[in-house]
Amino acid sequence: MGQVAVLFRLMPQGVETDMQALATAAKGAIPTGVTLRGMQVKDIAYGLKALLLSVVMPDMEGVLDATEHALAKVPHVESVEVMEEGLI
Repeated sequence: MGQVAVLFRLMPQGVETDMQALATAAKGAIPTGVTLRGMQVKDIAYGLKALLLSVVMPDMEGVLDATEHALAKVPHVESVEVMEEGLI
């Protein structure tokens, strides 16, 4: 079984969202077996920022969906999008 590298983009509910608190909560929401490789806050527009999470997970059915669902449940997250995905 291989490994998959995935880049998620988490959009906050608004410009007033504390990105540091969002990053901490997102880190704690990552399921067991998924490894966080990097995290970055990126400016989008008009003061809005996005949280980019780079993770590595096993290439198994359901792991990507479970991770995306867990990140979507983080407080103050408006949406979660898979930006990039690839086998490593």
